[in-house]
Amino acid sequence: MTSRPAPEPPLPVEEPERLAVRVTCRACGRPLHDPESRLLRYGPGCRPGTDPVRRHDVDQDALPGL
Repeated sequence: MTSRPAPEPPLPVEEPERLAVRVTCRACGRPLHDPESRLLRYGPGCRPGTDPVRRHDVDQDALPGL
C-alpha cells in the first residue's frame, strides 16, 4: 500500500473590505458620523424639533367594583 500525502488545509477566504456607507444629513448635506445621527439622517444641529404628541382624552365611566 502506498500512503497518500496529507491533504493541504484550504486557503483562508479573505473577506472583501467593507466600504463604509456615506450617510449625509437630510437638511444640510454634511456627512454624519454619530450612530444616532446616521440612524435619524439628521445632524445634531439640524434635527427638527419634536412635534407634540396629540392626545385624545375620553371621559370614561369607572369600572364596576372599584
